[in-house]
Amino acid sequence: MGQAAKVLQLFKTLHRTRQQVFKNDARALEARIKINEEFKCNKTETSAKKIEELIKIGSDVELILRTSVIQGIHTDHNTLKLVPRKDLLIENVPYCDAPTQKQ
Repeated sequence: MGQAAKVLQLFKTLHRTRQQVFKNDARALEARIKINEEFKCNKTETSAKKIEELIKIGSDVELILRTSVIQGIHTDHNTLKLVPRKDLLIENVPYCDAPTQKQ
């Protein structure tokens, strides 16, 4: 895949992730402006090495947003309601006071 296609794919992926992570939060959805600004600032970049670095940074940001950000809603003074997405909920291994010995 060419670099231009990778950049476009990353741009679209970041916006999709932004829409999922910040769903129903108009203020946070304004991250769209920051994403667009960053892509516009680097629009004239011609160095293949620098473009690859920027793609790596953008991919890392998308991964962190997708896997680590949980939305919180203020419900009361000093109270937040967490709204985790389905892809963040994973099965936990139950805690065991007396672990078995490996043989």
